[in-house]
Amino acid sequence: MNSEALSKIVVQGMQEKKAQDITILDLTDVKNAVADYFVICSATSDTQVDSISESVEKFVYKQADEDVWMKEGNNNKEWILMDFVNVVAHIFKSEVRTRYNLENLWGDAKVTEIETV
Repeated sequence: MNSEALSKIVVQGMQEKKAQDITILDLTDVKNAVADYFVICSATSDTQVDSISESVEKFVYKQADEDVWMKEGNNNKEWILMDFVNVVAHIFKSEVRTRYNLENLWGDAKVTEIETV
């Protein structure tokens, strides 16, 4: 499966658990980028961060038959990073997302805001 299609499946997993402010950063034209896509979302609580993470993992496995390669942040539940090699999902508690501001860090990326459904 190509990385663009995988990023859309990650979005579906996020939407399933009512993630907020979903943003896709297309890094395919960014020199020395660590992945093709970052998919970023916000959550309002530790519980929601955890449930979004589980949903993304389930959606990707069921629709793309891929497992998460690496997952970090499960213990503190403020920022869970899920690495699917070419697509990286970032699930933030809202205030932590504001602090790190990944969208501005990768300013050369093409940004797609996903409308809330």
